[in-house]
Amino acid sequence: MTLSPVLDENIHYLKEILPLDTSFDLMTRDLNLGRTKAFFLGVNGFCKTEILQQIISDLQNPLYMQDDSVTDILQYMNSKIGYAQASLTGSWDDILRNVLSGPSALFIDGFDQAILIDVRTYPARSIAEPDLERVTRGARDGFVETLLFNANLIRRRVRSTDLVFAMHSVGTASKTDVAIAYLEKNVSPELLEKLSRAVDSLQVTSLTMGARSLEELLLHKRWWNPLPCIQMTERPDVACSYLLEGHILILVDNSPLVLILPCTIFQFTQSPEDYYKSPAVGTYFRMVRFFCIPVSLLLLPLFLLATAHYPDFALEAGLLSEEGLTPQRLLFYVLAVEFLLDLFKYSSSLSSGKFSGSLSIVGGLIIGDIAVTLNWASVDVLFYAAVTLLASLAITDTEFSDAIRLYRILLILAAGLGALPGFLACLALVLVSVATTPTFGGYSYFWPLFPFHGKALGRLLFRDPTPKAQPSRVWDRGKPHS
Repeated sequence: MTLSPVLDENIHYLKEILPLDTSFDLMTRDLNLGRTKAFFLGVNGFCKTEILQQIISDLQNPLYMQDDSVTDILQYMNSKIGYAQASLTGSWDDILRNVLSGPSALFIDGFDQAILIDVRTYPARSIAEPDLERVTRGARDGFVETLLFNANLIRRRVRSTDLVFAMHSVGTASKTDVAIAYLEKNVSPELLEKLSRAVDSLQVTSLTMGARSLEELLLHKRWWNPLPCIQMTERPDVACSYLLEGHILILVDNSPLVLILPCTIFQFTQSPEDYYKSPAVGTYFRMVRFFCIPVSLLLLPLFLLATAHYPDFALEAGLLSEEGLTPQRLLFYVLAVEFLLDLFKYSSSLSSGKFSGSLSIVGGLIIGDIAVTLNWASVDVLFYAAVTLLASLAITDTEFSDAIRLYRILLILAAGLGALPGFLACLALVLVSVATTPTFGGYSYFWPLFPFHGKALGRLLFRDPTPKAQPSRVWDRGKPHS
């Protein structure tokens, strides 16, 4: 639908579709540009008041407004509105989408176009280091809930003429701004085209949870695939490193999370901490994180399997210090401790920072000691559960760690109830679940292990010195699955 050249008709239409008389945050002004009538529309709080006051004051200044009337709206905009970001549009959809996003609109009588003046400003928190991706050294900035700020953080690090931020709008009600960032010379054209079509074809009311909602809309996972399919980060340095390797970034307004496509399982084992240390130290801690994945997954189930069904072997190996525990009792111990540790971790993450440390440490000591005294747990189970928890915390990606926890609970139940055959059968199902994890674009979830790429795999396993960590070209991932 297009504008009418009659100003009163445009004002009447605005009053029909917008609550101009009832919503306090919608600003309107009747203006006189010489002998030409005009109407201003904006959202209070989204506009820089000082700049708007200066623009409106200049437009109505008799010395500034020497013409009696406006005869050419394009020439008027170019010569009279000194603010840099101003444009013309004749579409109501563009006007409403822009005004509700922040820019203001100026309607002038006699023209079927409006002037959009982008003087927006958003309430935003300060840029700080993300809590879940901290490093001992390095940059302390992180993405925030304002898309423009996030784009600036990326542009500040990647000052390339090939860097593109393609804007899209998602949600019939929210009309959330979604930006797809990529380097033209590095990106896969097929993946970029598929992603752009997928974003434009989304038929949803709103992105309630920002980037998280968009992730679930882009890639539909089955319930037996708990592993993450798209990597998310709040660190600009991490996002830019993937961008330079040919990945695509998705920025969602009102969300500090940036999505990285395509995704492989090895991306969830990487940490920026490795590159703020020497290559030898970074490689060592990377190996430690790789080792923590099987420890987090298998330590408790194997302990339960050995102690519950092979007690003689467990006593000889020193796995269990107490005799006479039945398999049912051991299964109860392991499940109870698993639940208590998860409860401590969850409650400490949601509590205030002033109390989370003391809550997790003191609470764990007190309840652990009482649980042993009341015969609800044993010291051996508490030890192996604590090692498992530490291994889980060493995994950098929390969503990946949570998926490992679900697999671990299934293996515990299978080992406790089904002995060795049940454990092996459940382990096979876990491997099938991991192998069938989908990825956007159909690329292999296990690249560069499958299809095999030796140099890329070595780069993931070992922390190379910076001169060698600069690929001359984008890695070839092979053809995506159909």
